[in-house]
Amino acid sequence: MSARRVARAPWILLKALFGWLVLFEARNKVVLAPTAVALRRFEDAETRRLAAAGPVPPPALVATVIATHRRPETLRAAVRSALDQTVRDQVVIVVDDGAGLPPLPADPRLFAVSLARNTKVAGVVRNVGIRLTRSRYVAFLDDDNLWEPDHLERALAVLRSPGGPDGVYTALRRVLPDGSERDVLSVPYDRRRAAREAFLDTNAFVARRTRALRFSRLRRTPEVLPREDWELIHRYARRHRVLHLPHPTVRYLVNPSSFYTRWRPTR
Repeated sequence: MSARRVARAPWILLKALFGWLVLFEARNKVVLAPTAVALRRFEDAETRRLAAAGPVPPPALVATVIATHRRPETLRAAVRSALDQTVRDQVVIVVDDGAGLPPLPADPRLFAVSLARNTKVAGVVRNVGIRLTRSRYVAFLDDDNLWEPDHLERALAVLRSPGGPDGVYTALRRVLPDGSERDVLSVPYDRRRAAREAFLDTNAFVARRTRALRFSRLRRTPEVLPREDWELIHRYARRHRVLHLPHPTVRYLVNPSSFYTRWRPTR
């Protein structure tokens, strides 16, 4: 056996035991920890500042958090898809990452705030939105994706059923920039599988509000894996029950130049 194979043997064993995503995230928390300390302070300060400046969203059954940065046209489409949900007892909060907000639809359920500076950390932007809202459930939508009108209705029907789970995620209908469908991402939740495959995305995730419902504050460049979405759901599922709904309710834009899960489609 070569020296190289011997040196790699422990890493291969660890990946087999824990999963490569879990190992990569453990490394991230060590290497990137210094970035999270300052960002936690900024997140706290911004939450206090924006809450004092008001108005803040009133209590609702579900709060939808939309993080944005310099995507005015797609943001307006995302906001409209959130406001057009069949579930009316909701608030939608748009949190801009320091670039300034474009004109948005006039709707009493819509609130929009802008951070004092650009953080380049999606987790911090979303956390501010979570902390500024008061709702039993929280949902997430990126500024370049869309929901079908029944997204929240389907998710909440399961969450509010007797003995229902704490969190659910629906299937993603992944579309290319030209509008054509690439595939449908629909993977049943399995924690061991999630340690090895990055099929979790918060655009499809609706969950009961608990202390665990917060995003990582690590400063992740596009090359750093896993993403904030995977980290949140995987950690949330440690003590909360998560289920998958195989019905596609999200139109997810796949940018060929960015990270997305390469997997075997269901159809």
